[in-house]
Amino acid sequence: KNKARQEKIAKKPLGILAVVSGKGWENIYTKLGCDVVSGGQSMNPSVQELSDAMEDGHYEKYIILPNNKNIILAAEQAKKLTKDKHVIVIPSRTIPQGITALINFAPDLSAEENEKVMTEEMQRVKTGQITYAVRNTTIDDIEITEGDIMALGDHGILAAGKAIEQTALESMKSMVDEESELITIYYGADVSEEDAETLREKAEDSFGDCEVELHPGGQPIYYYLISVE
Repeated sequence: KNKARQEKIAKKPLGILAVVSGKGWENIYTKLGCDVVSGGQSMNPSVQELSDAMEDGHYEKYIILPNNKNIILAAEQAKKLTKDKHVIVIPSRTIPQGITALINFAPDLSAEENEKVMTEEMQRVKTGQITYAVRNTTIDDIEITEGDIMALGDHGILAAGKAIEQTALESMKSMVDEESELITIYYGADVSEEDAETLREKAEDSFGDCEVELHPGGQPIYYYLISVE
């Protein structure tokens, strides 16, 4: 009986596997219909884990969202390893980029059409990742001291400072332009809801033309992940 049920499930044509880090993110991605594998800054999933997740999944084809530039290669290798499924890797470099790719996923389009649309739309999103420096360093000519707060953008550093909120607001300033409509703030495991709400209010005051949304991401390492689109 069980086997018949299994086969019934396994006929879904196209699924998405996303690498996420943090309970909030797992909930967001699961609600959007994804299979998820836990990953993140220091606990990147292995090629085998990614491949196993697809082999065990209920789909004939998979789109992988690595959501981290360090995981893209593993996703490409998992694609080679996964023999009986067709796999496409969308090179998402941040978790918010992956969300935008996901929102543009259309189950009735082919895997290849989805790949094109998701990859194009994903590139319209700018992401800022607010974290702390683990050592003294110089990035993009900015001197950073251990313990400083820094905002990493898609192509380098957006801002650096001593205070989380201030650095987060500065990162938004460098991402928002005339075409920006939506700022989404996802707060991490080490940030209280009150602090996150205060940041949202300040962002609304500073960027009146944009809608500002706030979600619990629960991610480690990054105080905030901020997307602007």
